[in-house]
Amino acid sequence: MTNEELTRVRIDKWLWAARFFKTRAIAKKAIDGGKVNCDGSRPKPSKEIEVGSKIKLRQGFDEKTIIVKALSEQRRGAPAAQLLYEETEASKEQRETQAQQRKAQPKHWPTPTKPNKKQRRLIQQFKQQG
Repeated sequence: MTNEELTRVRIDKWLWAARFFKTRAIAKKAIDGGKVNCDGSRPKPSKEIEVGSKIKLRQGFDEKTIIVKALSEQRRGAPAAQLLYEETEASKEQRETQAQQRKAQPKHWPTPTKPNKKQRRLIQQFKQQG
């Protein structure tokens, strides 16, 4: 099938072809784990998507909202993959503000002192309970 003939593609295959995930297995795991929403609902990996579908996906700290512009079952280079979707402006702004907030956070939260003997015992007790 050529791209002109495609009207529907499995969501796991499309996410892999659009280079959001390195393998289809990882894409399937993300979908099963609830990190991908399609048109406001939680899909199965076999759900078929169409041009114009709205997909929300979480990758690490970032959450992207994208709109499907084209369909493909084959994985191609990054420039070709970027033509398959368009990220919404609100999504881009939200990611940028969250990235700035993360950069503003200190990398290391210093503790005032090391735990004393009593605090170490409490920490060990707490760890052994779990």
